[in-house]
Amino acid sequence: MSFPTCKHRKHQSKGPERRGLRWLASEPYRVFFFSGAVWSIIGVSLWPLFYAQQLGFYPNFVHARLMIEAFGGAFVIGFLGTAGPRMASAPKLTPLEMIWLFMLHQASAISHLRLQHAWGDGFFIALLVSLLLCLVMRVVKFRKEAPPPQMFLALTGLACGIAGAAMLLSPATLLDLQRLRLANLLLYQGLLLPPVLGIGSFVFPRMLGGDFGDPKTAAQSRTKLLRAIVAAMLLVSSFFLEAFGQRTLGYAVRVVVASVYLLLEVNWKTQQTGSLTTGLFWALGLGLLGIALPPLFYPQHVSVEHLLYIGGFGLLILVVASRVLFGHSGDLDGFFTKSKWVRFLVFLAILAATTRATPAWVPSTTVSHHIYAAWTWGTLALLWLIWHRQRFVTREAE
Repeated sequence: MSFPTCKHRKHQSKGPERRGLRWLASEPYRVFFFSGAVWSIIGVSLWPLFYAQQLGFYPNFVHARLMIEAFGGAFVIGFLGTAGPRMASAPKLTPLEMIWLFMLHQASAISHLRLQHAWGDGFFIALLVSLLLCLVMRVVKFRKEAPPPQMFLALTGLACGIAGAAMLLSPATLLDLQRLRLANLLLYQGLLLPPVLGIGSFVFPRMLGGDFGDPKTAAQSRTKLLRAIVAAMLLVSSFFLEAFGQRTLGYAVRVVVASVYLLLEVNWKTQQTGSLTTGLFWALGLGLLGIALPPLFYPQHVSVEHLLYIGGFGLLILVVASRVLFGHSGDLDGFFTKSKWVRFLVFLAILAATTRATPAWVPSTTVSHHIYAAWTWGTLALLWLIWHRQRFVTREAE
């Protein structure tokens, strides 16, 4: 059984040919997941190159943009581009739409790598707006059923990413520390945190061996939509609170909202377990720590927040992407296997996150731990690509 899949037989079709652009356009995660993982390797490799004096610029801005826009953004585009039309039983993306989105994705990443951040952010805004238009058009004109209400949070993430990147295009933002912090929060956390909650509340139950977390009745749908709207409003408010001086309160709101929302929306009773399921729990735990701890060590909050960026977002992206790859390649049971290989990959993610966060408490390790964390994540991403190499090109039989 592939994921996500239309839940009603009458809406299913034979689908496109199993090779070619039409097939890739119907399942764009195949190109975006692969590209995102490759760009993450490029993004982390900048640090060892810099410390080896093989790079002529300090890579902090380039690294951050590549990891959020080229890596995280690619997985958001790939997942929503695949799942969005299916959830609404609407037409899948066309080859032209997929090519356009992929070109914008590559243009954004290459621009950042060339230190042309205004162009990179501009292409990224165009990418998110294009995806949003593709999804909204399908929901409004072609949908046969309403998408899960939790997807409101996914759209909130797109809106945050657009707003944050747009703010960074303004020279006034770079001269105002409060505006700059708000823009960074909207882009670096707002792009991914709301979709993690929205998509997670839908897919986490399935990853624990149960059913998708979609509503079963109209009353449940209204309740889930209300929760999603409230959670989205509180998350966005937390970014404003932190940016304009209420740091501890801003972080606290995010921790509470994320924890309460997932507790209310997800049935955490595991019916099937495997090594990737363990990775899911590690990712959520590290992610929450990455939100809760920074206000306690705010002068070093960037290092501490890498518990969220690497251990939370990064590991979670790879776990959820693995679920999609297993499901769409016709090997759903493979997701629940217990494997020393998978445990090793999860260990690498945890090691990269904790290594990168260590300089917050031991500043003398900053350079060495930048290098160690970069090599660790790069190795993890490469091994993950090798592990799934066949699943990227294998499709479940109709």
